[in-house]
Amino acid sequence: MELYSHPLQIRWSDLDPNFHLRHSVYYDWGALCRMEYLIQHGLTPAVMQKLHFGPIIFREEAVFRKEIKYGDNLTINLKLVKGRRDYSRWTIAHEIKKQEDTLCAVVTVDGAWMNLKERKLFIPSVEVTDVFSQMPIGEDFQWLD
Repeated sequence: MELYSHPLQIRWSDLDPNFHLRHSVYYDWGALCRMEYLIQHGLTPAVMQKLHFGPIIFREEAVFRKEIKYGDNLTINLKLVKGRRDYSRWTIAHEIKKQEDTLCAVVTVDGAWMNLKERKLFIPSVEVTDVFSQMPIGEDFQWLD
């Protein structure tokens, strides 16, 4: 599967007092990338609302590798690195790169799907499995049992 990549733009408000990217921005960019991927593949907020479900995050971690400064040319990608066969639980990794090849950070999230009426985890519908089965997978992908 072809890698999904999304361009990023640094805003002045994304910087800390040292003129580096604030740590929380990395997490915001991960969420942006995931949602853009889902929306582009038809799993929109309107669909989730209609079917009464949404994603939840159990763990979110960033590993910082290289400094990011205002004006850097950035992209973020996503890869499914773990998942149950029904995609009820999953782990997605995002690589943030500058100048297309310098790895600056990796943001990893563990998540699942929640039924919003019952407020409980559930096995997602075909709309989810169709989208997740098309997601690029990492080199060390693992099925969860």
